[in-house]
Amino acid sequence: MSYRSRVGLAFVSAGTLVATSLGVAQARSNDPLRDQQWGLDQVRAEQAWATTTGTGVVVTVLDTGVDFSHPDLKPNLIQGATFTGCTKQAPAPCGNGDYRGPDGENDNDEHGTHVAGIVAAVANNGVGLSGVAPGAKVMPVKVLEDGSGSFEEIAAGIRWAVDHGTTVINMSLGALPGAQALTITGLEASVTDAISYANAKGVAVVVAAGNTTTPFCNTPAWEPGAICVSSTDRNELKSWFSELPNKADLKALAAPGGAGMLSCEDDIVSTVPLGTGSRTCGLADYDYYAGTSMATPHVAGVAALLFSQGRTLANVEEALLDTARQPVTGQTGVYSPVFGWGIADAAAAVNHQGAGNGGARGGKGNGKPPKKG
Repeated sequence: MSYRSRVGLAFVSAGTLVATSLGVAQARSNDPLRDQQWGLDQVRAEQAWATTTGTGVVVTVLDTGVDFSHPDLKPNLIQGATFTGCTKQAPAPCGNGDYRGPDGENDNDEHGTHVAGIVAAVANNGVGLSGVAPGAKVMPVKVLEDGSGSFEEIAAGIRWAVDHGTTVINMSLGALPGAQALTITGLEASVTDAISYANAKGVAVVVAAGNTTTPFCNTPAWEPGAICVSSTDRNELKSWFSELPNKADLKALAAPGGAGMLSCEDDIVSTVPLGTGSRTCGLADYDYYAGTSMATPHVAGVAALLFSQGRTLANVEEALLDTARQPVTGQTGVYSPVFGWGIADAAAAVNHQGAGNGGARGGKGNGKPPKKG
């Protein structure tokens, strides 16, 4: 569960999904922890802010819920929903997406708050840090309690988010290696169908590749239409724990997720529920996690920047993958089994052709991988 601070992991067995606490140029924001956000630099987020900060876009964080009281998140949070821990007397959705869940307790559910901060923590407020898309809104949908939830709860959360105006869905969760067989054979189809439903409505679904070092994206990142995200460290090398971003439709790229097992500052700093920061890293309301769980919201944030320009889903995917760059060489339009199409690059993506062709919500995607070349 823990290498040094927190490592974002995600597993599933027999239909139960488990997620354990598995960066025209402009001046840096004035947030105190900004200098430690090497991930923001790696995806070149601030260079994109002169063009767009994600205004008008809603990103659903489908996860363990979010702390609505966190001052670095509160202005950018909107009411969500809770799908885990509900009862027959209070059926789903039975809450607003708060991390404490229906029982009012924090059952090791800090993960979603960390993910939300990477997407859209408020920038230039002199507090904490900045999100990749600080102008976007985050809608928390709680589908994991103590890191656990079912395929059915996750699928219901996806559909609810789509029906309630989301533009991007971030899923920093995943299944055990080999669980792809459940969806390939049709034994489990609820999440696959929900992703298809989201894509048909013009919604991008961005999913963690997984942290068990296998050659393929785990499900649901494996599923058709999902954008699979693997992890890089601060030196733009593959994170040792990360799955390789390989899947049949080639919708796969990389983003900063940390090193694990090194110093706090080599991982990804973000918001956590107030007072739950680890003693190891010495912050009360922020902490350093590592995992593809942390890489995924970097890409979801870039997607929010792109949707804010009025792009369609198909064009957002094309912009993300066409402009992603291979480490060292900086090449674009080149697929690698280690990095997919490369590391997400917000500055290049917002200048990709196609802005203004859709709406804040996006348009219907065609279900095909973007053209390369």
